[in-house]
Amino acid sequence: MIVNYMKEPGTRRFLIIISFVVFVLSALIVLLHGDQLLLGDPQKLNNDDVKYIHTARVLLNEGTLVYNSGAEPSAFIMPGLPLILSGFMAVFGQDHGGVIAFRLFQSLLQALSIFPIYYIARYTFNHRAAVIATCITALYLPDYFTSGSVLTEGTYRIIILLLVCAMMIAVHSRKWLWYILVGVLTAAAAYFKPQASLFPCVMLIFWLVYRYSFKEIAKYTFTILAAYIVLLIPWWIRNYLTFGEFILFTSSAGSPFLLGTRIDYQLPPAGFFEAYPQYSPETIYMGADGAAVSKGLDILKYGLSHDPLKYIYHYTIGRFESLYLVPFYLNDIFNISKPLVTFFQKTIVYLGLIGMVWAFAQKLWKPMLPIVLMMAYFTAIHLPFVAMSRYGYPSFVFFACFAGYAIYRVYLFFTRGKSEELEAKRVESRNHHSGIQ
Repeated sequence: MIVNYMKEPGTRRFLIIISFVVFVLSALIVLLHGDQLLLGDPQKLNNDDVKYIHTARVLLNEGTLVYNSGAEPSAFIMPGLPLILSGFMAVFGQDHGGVIAFRLFQSLLQALSIFPIYYIARYTFNHRAAVIATCITALYLPDYFTSGSVLTEGTYRIIILLLVCAMMIAVHSRKWLWYILVGVLTAAAAYFKPQASLFPCVMLIFWLVYRYSFKEIAKYTFTILAAYIVLLIPWWIRNYLTFGEFILFTSSAGSPFLLGTRIDYQLPPAGFFEAYPQYSPETIYMGADGAAVSKGLDILKYGLSHDPLKYIYHYTIGRFESLYLVPFYLNDIFNISKPLVTFFQKTIVYLGLIGMVWAFAQKLWKPMLPIVLMMAYFTAIHLPFVAMSRYGYPSFVFFACFAGYAIYRVYLFFTRGKSEELEAKRVESRNHHSGIQ
């Protein structure tokens, strides 16, 4: 576990220094930029961040979770962020004090993320690759934007990182406690973004690879589900008592599936409305539930039959570009412009892809499994829906891990002879998860 790595004086010193520097930089950005990092106008409530602040105030004062609903209760969003933000407002005030305290809390989470990032990279590869990956993430400006914003991404990402770590340890330890923690962290992630809820399904692949018996699979599946359900029950009860119906996660006015069929924010081709006269250009992307899904399927059917390459590109390479090649960096920090951050983002993602291919060539199958499955899951789950940098942001750290490995292998190639490189490979494959006890 990470505790074992922390027993190494050099590793402990490195992680503490990096995390401290990250916290100081992040806190300075919060204090210096302040509300300049807001995306919306607090008076107009025209973006997610200012809506969250308003929601937290109403929750604190009235005990009602609202969002795009005036004073009426809403199930439009999950309650994770408003609950935490309202707690800070209760202690530090409902104006700037509470919001600044929340941002500093996110700065602390960003700094603490250094530890699971190092652990995941070291489990997968080795110490040097983990050090490089950690340094890459410490230099990643969207992290500092996220910690200074009032959005779900900062808290959600560290939960996902801890979830991946817990899954790694659970597979090797085969202990109830770790599987309970997997369920708890999955529920915690769902309170911010419900799409994380099915992530533990990848445990089945782990169990098959590590030769779990059917009895063990059934036992640990029940353990994860039980922990998850217990923590989601309060949300389900609240929704039933408030709305008189069971709402699993949220009930919103839009359809991510329908909106996901939109290419470059344009309407479907003119021929679509001739083939489907029941739809209007003015209302084609409005609606929710079954009617919206039906619209989306009709758009896909028409698009794939009349312009298949365009739609296939949109749902494959286009999705990848939207998720991972555009940084989640919506306000400049210290006058560093988005094009420069985009260049850094693309460099690391492409290096990560090279590192992934290189690692496959080195046959690091088992240690790669956790982050490969994580990246595959969170990419696949967004393919049918709207894809944007905000949704791909939590996965960037895993590209950084592979980029760290690619840089390490290049360094090894130029600084060691072939026999030394082969010996390093043997050591790497023997000790890739020496921290698991």
